[in-house]
Amino acid sequence: MEEKIKRINELYRKSQAEGLSEAEKKEQAALRSEYIANIRASLRGQLNNIDIQETDGSITNLGEKYGHKSAH
Repeated sequence: MEEKIKRINELYRKSQAEGLSEAEKKEQAALRSEYIANIRASLRGQLNNIDIQETDGSITNLGEKYGHKSAH
């Protein structure tokens, strides 16, 4: 993923300096979409593993309560 982030940044810098070709614009959009999907999946995984203590003392896992929904 680190290499993809470097490539996203390279394409951004190039777009600011001289513009991108159509192929580079498509590559940039695909890389950004993949990066965002990865971030969402990571965040959803973290949220699904949060436990909260209810006022009655019981522990509720948010992933179990709201379902382990997959990232779209």
